[in-house]
Amino acid sequence: MYTQDEIQKAKKRVKAKKEFYQHLMAFAIVNMFLFALNLVTSPSYFWFIFPFLGWGVGLAFHYVDVFGIPGFDILSKEWEDRQLDSELKKMKETEKGPVLQIPGKPGKKEELELKELRKNYDDSEFV
Repeated sequence: MYTQDEIQKAKKRVKAKKEFYQHLMAFAIVNMFLFALNLVTSPSYFWFIFPFLGWGVGLAFHYVDVFGIPGFDILSKEWEDRQLDSELKKMKETEKGPVLQIPGKPGKKEELELKELRKNYDDSEFV
């Protein structure tokens, strides 16, 4: 079950994503209209590019605000949580021993048994 705080946070993120997609749709529709208008009124000079670029910068900032910078999730709390989970899983696996047993290589338990045997015998006694 989710807490009320988690539900509110999720609703806020969904609303932010919805608003971004609405912004993207408005950007596409208006700029297609401006492009068509530009071709009809002055086909030799492409003035539509100026509102396109200006609004595009604003749309890019909106994207970063909602989704973050692609490839730079390293700065987010979610990234830290995923890395922490990964490290904890690795530590737990090392405590249990290797997940896959490599033929000819002793597992953790066998290594301990070998160490115990070596305490009682001299290395020269092993063949």
